[in-house]
Amino acid sequence: MMDSLKNVVVIGDRILIKPLEASNRTGSGLYLPPSVKDHDAVHTGLVMRVGPGYPVPVARDPDSIFTGENNDQVNYVPLQVREGDEALYLQASGTEIEINGEKYVIVGQNAILLVLRNEIPDSIDAI
Repeated sequence: MMDSLKNVVVIGDRILIKPLEASNRTGSGLYLPPSVKDHDAVHTGLVMRVGPGYPVPVARDPDSIFTGENNDQVNYVPLQVREGDEALYLQASGTEIEINGEKYVIVGQNAILLVLRNEIPDSIDAI
């Protein structure tokens, strides 16, 4: 499945998701109430690709304006979502596409409501 995506590059804060079968429960056992299913607004899927994040320009030397140096470097604030996460996302915010016969959805990070992740950082366990 991942081989068909090796040339796919996701831009900015976008996330490529492989939708999971509709059910009242996510693959990790999170229960979705009937009201959510009735509105058909929230879906679950596997995060396949993640963009680099939100672009932040690199601070330039003010003298570079006069010397003609052009510094087009950009840093990125990374996204919270990672490849392999199971995501609960708003379908209305997504764009459906097909790659090699497989259906995917592209959403911005703001359409992700939560992710289920196998490894949880130690800092969260202390809560």
